[in-house]
Amino acid sequence: MKFSRKTVFVVISMFLISFLFSNIFSTSTIDPKLIVTEKYQNIGDQSTNLIWFVQISDIHISVFRDPSRIIQFKDFCYRTLDTIKPIVVLASGDLTDAKSKDRVGSTQIETEWQYYHDILKEAQIEEKTLWLDIRGNHDSFNVAGQNSKQNYFRNYSIQGKTHPRSYMYQIVKDNVTYSFVAVDACLDPGPKRPFNFVGILDEPEIAQINKMREKLDSSDNDYTIWFGHFPTSCILSYGEDTIRDIIGKDKNGLAYLCGHLHKLGGLVPNMYTLQDNGFLELELGDWKDNRMYRVIAIDHGVLSFTDVEHNDWPVILVTNPKHALFVNPLRENLESIRNSRFIRILAFSLSRITSVKVKINSEDWKFCHHVDGPLYVAPWNPNLYPEGLHDIEVLVKDLDGRSKTIKHSFALDGTRLTFNAMPKFLLTISANILFRVMFIASVLFSVIPLIFLRYLHKMVEVGKVPKPRLNQSCFKIWLRKLWVLSTIDRMFWPMVIYPIYLCIGPWSIGYVIEEHIGVIFAWGIYVRGTFLPGSFTYAYGFIQIIMFQIPLTFILANGVDQRFQNQVLKPKKKKSKLAAMTLHTPFVLLILFQLEMAYLFWLAYGTLAFILGPLRTWSVFLAIALWYQSLTYPSNCTRKAASIWSPKQPEESSTINTLER
Repeated sequence: MKFSRKTVFVVISMFLISFLFSNIFSTSTIDPKLIVTEKYQNIGDQSTNLIWFVQISDIHISVFRDPSRIIQFKDFCYRTLDTIKPIVVLASGDLTDAKSKDRVGSTQIETEWQYYHDILKEAQIEEKTLWLDIRGNHDSFNVAGQNSKQNYFRNYSIQGKTHPRSYMYQIVKDNVTYSFVAVDACLDPGPKRPFNFVGILDEPEIAQINKMREKLDSSDNDYTIWFGHFPTSCILSYGEDTIRDIIGKDKNGLAYLCGHLHKLGGLVPNMYTLQDNGFLELELGDWKDNRMYRVIAIDHGVLSFTDVEHNDWPVILVTNPKHALFVNPLRENLESIRNSRFIRILAFSLSRITSVKVKINSEDWKFCHHVDGPLYVAPWNPNLYPEGLHDIEVLVKDLDGRSKTIKHSFALDGTRLTFNAMPKFLLTISANILFRVMFIASVLFSVIPLIFLRYLHKMVEVGKVPKPRLNQSCFKIWLRKLWVLSTIDRMFWPMVIYPIYLCIGPWSIGYVIEEHIGVIFAWGIYVRGTFLPGSFTYAYGFIQIIMFQIPLTFILANGVDQRFQNQVLKPKKKKSKLAAMTLHTPFVLLILFQLEMAYLFWLAYGTLAFILGPLRTWSVFLAIALWYQSLTYPSNCTRKAASIWSPKQPEESSTINTLER
């Protein structure tokens, strides 16, 4: 997945913040008292009480780039599904790309939806399996509402005709009821990108989801799989309960399956965690660039899964004993595994499987015998592995010579591996809170130093703080530059007011959705009579402050100081052409960068948003005006600073030393 510079910056920032709050531990032991489920099952060698299904996410069918994405998706719908034969396929959003040829603009493209529809129809998907698809944020770009002509999900998807938003399906196999609950958190109305990244569950949708959960509680449901496009960290909820709270109240809820984050461009390839609410949250890598899909099984009440790259055969999934990392004592009874009599393995390949072998730790290989379909079993004695972690290894070969070995750790005493810090952080935080904190912190960082230096200057003027010493350390040089800037009213007030304005005033007015003018603020978007609370807007504002406002502050401080030196410190020294170039180059580069950002904003939201755009467009003119002022301000503007920093003034034991301490 290709990221823009601003996205990379946000990702890196999230990484740095995450390590301030996360610690990594190798193993942990679950208190047996936490095991509340009573669903003990006798795991034997039969193929009953077993289902398996498939998840695919972020397909991003596009008419402008990567034709192999469509070709291989078609192959998935034919060969892969014909081989695995899942009872259900979960397509968890971003079915189409919905981005313009320039990669910046966004709108629903009917041809992409036609490709999606035609592939499923030609592959006779509805005859093979139960295909449960749901919208992602790309599927809601530029969609004004459920009845909008741009809402192609309603016409071209499998479920959209009868289930435009969240819905539930139940299937019964071997007298066991399995429920699949789809959570649609897409914005309604759906603005164009980039302000369509975090999902929202409004009150009607929360009511609908709670109604489905109550139905699960009152029915004979045995196991629930929740799925949606957005991770729970990227979903805002109206009301007291978050989506995690709602899923957590489902006593039979095993997992929430999602996509959306695309492995963060490969930086976090395995994004899994066990939520405190008692369910696994498993983000699946995208089909778009990584061609990933997931095979999940519920075997005698125990959930297992494996993430697979397309055309990587054989596919192997050990369902008993389960991977120690994913044991969920709040939903699964470990006694079922401890008292089981067989190792159970699902194996799939394009040709007939000729052998399945398994070994534990350094023991000898033992052959598994075929039961039915993809199920292979081998007898074992769990009592031989009473404590700690153990390794199980499986080797599968097929008739065409393909082979694969997989290995994982298991434990029968409650010992389990701990999820890595970064995936846990990304799936357990609230993206909205994180983005808001980042934005507010950046605003404070851009404003507080200037206000503090202006206050400090007044304290020096009235004699409450001693004058700073004049020397040439790097810290004191830049302190002087910022100090001088803070004393010049025509520079200070714009540099303080602009970041504060970004917190409260409109950033832009334009066609947030085609034919619908909206107003964008940091704290939300008004469009089509609806208020969409701020979320990714805060991240966007953070980028503006960090990448433009703060660098501009230092550039202006340097320009102000150059003139201050010419007027006060070195009034007769003539500047060379190289010095002039060094002075102007950072400002020119910053303006070019901001112009590029303004141009991208124009491509995203159009000419009106570009013209009425204090965030991007107007900031360029403000910066140019301030740069001109920094190089031409009259000498009377520096009288306050000269009274402190002029070498003619007596040097006293300093404020600087106080600051350094």
